Amino acid sequence: MEILDYILHIDKYLETILNDYQNWFYLILFLLIFIETGLVVMPFLPGDSLLFAAGMLAAAFPDQLNIYIVLALLWVAAIAGDTVNYTIGKTLGTRLVTAKIFGRRIIQDSAIQKTEDFFTKYGSKTIVIARFVPIVRTLAPFVAGISKMHYGTFIKYNFIGGTIWVIGITLAGYFLGTIPIIKNNFEIVVMAIIVFSLVPIIVEFVKEKSKRKV
Repeated sequence: MEILDYILHIDKYLETILNDYQNWFYLILFLLIFIETGLVVMPFLPGDSLLFAAGMLAAAFPDQLNIYIVLALLWVAAIAGDTVNYTIGKTLGTRLVTAKIFGRRIIQDSAIQKTEDFFTKYGSKTIVIARFVPIVRTLAPFVAGISKMHYGTFIKYNFIGGTIWVIGITLAGYFLGTIPIIKNNFEIVVMAIIVFSLVPIIVEFVKEKSKRKV
C-alpha cells in the first residue's frame, strides 16, 4: 500500500524533494529513471507517472526547474539505463534469471515469459513499445541482452523508444499539468496512465484466452 500511495501522490513527494534538496533534485530525477530502466530487479518504480510529474513541476516552478535540463537528463538516464540493462542481460543474464534472495527468485519466470512474448510478436520494436508497458519496460533490454540481440539494432531502438517516452510524457506533464482539473486530480491522471500502459497486456491476455477457447 505504501508503494501505491507513493505512485499516486508522486507529485507531492517530488515537490517535497524539490523544496528540500533543490539543486540535488536533478540528480535525484536522473537516478530514479536510471534505476528503473537500468536495474532489472527494480521494475516497480513508477516511470511514466514520474516523467509526467517532473514535467508538471517544471511548469509550476520554472525558476527552480529548467524544462530543457529536465528533458536532457531524463533522456540520458533512460538511454543509459536500458543500455546498462542490456549489458547485464548479455553478461549475467542466465545466472541472474535463476538467482534467489531470501529463497525467492529475483526475476519471475512469468515476467520473463511475458517479455519474450512481446519479442515474438513485435521483434526488435519491442524495445520501443516496452517503454510504455510497466515491468516489460525494465525487462525488455535485459531479455534483449540474454538473446544476444545485435548491439547496433538494440541501440537504434533504444534511442527511438527513449526519446519518444521521455519527451512525450514529460512534455505532456509540462503542458497539461497546469490545467486546474488535471493538477487537482493528479491521482486520477496517474491511474489513467497506469490503465493506458496496461492496455497492451490486457489485449494480449484476452487474445490468448480466445485462442485457447477455439
